[in-house]
Amino acid sequence: MSTSSSKGTALITGASTGIGSVYADRLARQGYDLILVARDEQRLTSLAKELTAKTSRKAEVLAADLTLRADLQRVEARLRSDGDISALVNNAGFGGTSKLIDSDVDDMDNMIQLNVTALTRLTSAVLPGFLKRSRGLIINISSIAALSPELLNGVYSGTKAFVVNLTQSLHNEVKNKGIQVQAVLPGATSTPFWDRAKLPVHNLPETTVMTAEEMVDASLAGLEQGELITVPSLPDVGDWERFEAARKALAPNLSHKRSAARYGING
Repeated sequence: MSTSSSKGTALITGASTGIGSVYADRLARQGYDLILVARDEQRLTSLAKELTAKTSRKAEVLAADLTLRADLQRVEARLRSDGDISALVNNAGFGGTSKLIDSDVDDMDNMIQLNVTALTRLTSAVLPGFLKRSRGLIINISSIAALSPELLNGVYSGTKAFVVNLTQSLHNEVKNKGIQVQAVLPGATSTPFWDRAKLPVHNLPETTVMTAEEMVDASLAGLEQGELITVPSLPDVGDWERFEAARKALAPNLSHKRSAARYGING
């Protein structure tokens, strides 16, 4: 049972199962009260009761389908109006494993709505209060697919690359304003994600699949260490640092008055 003082309230999307439910457990143990958001109200209610019993933290259920505008707006309104909210975990999302040509375009549209639009709107909704209070935490769940567009479904990869880019840009905006942001890039994780993506996790090599508990614990350790980008499986953080350095080294040459000589346009 938690004996820590309150850190405010954490609103967690996709909280009913998998990674989201583990974040709920871990943040409650750290002293956060909870607002649990997902579609399955019954499962959320069961989780809320369990977490309150284990940690003595308050856990409120806010059932919502974030692909529906009315539901999304209800969650946005709560983020804008509740001054106790001090953390937002944008975990809700789903993926796909099929090629674009083999995918249902309506499914891809829903994926964009959830992985990109909802995440953006919820982040935008919580920011004014965080800035006013000079305090806040935003954790955005991306994926290693953000760095590997050849993996899985290209729309999924694109949505997760968006999450990384948004997080990096947001960090640049708020890093000196008391707000911490983090993008987490899990590899294969043992959650219901794979069943929904029509590739059950048992089809993956066992050595590549991390438990949701270990993934979340590693991500929170990365947060504690001040990481902006956390890749829980990556053995050598220097690999990421070199990747970022190479990306930033391109910056001075990405925009010039004349095209590159290799195109032979300038004679």
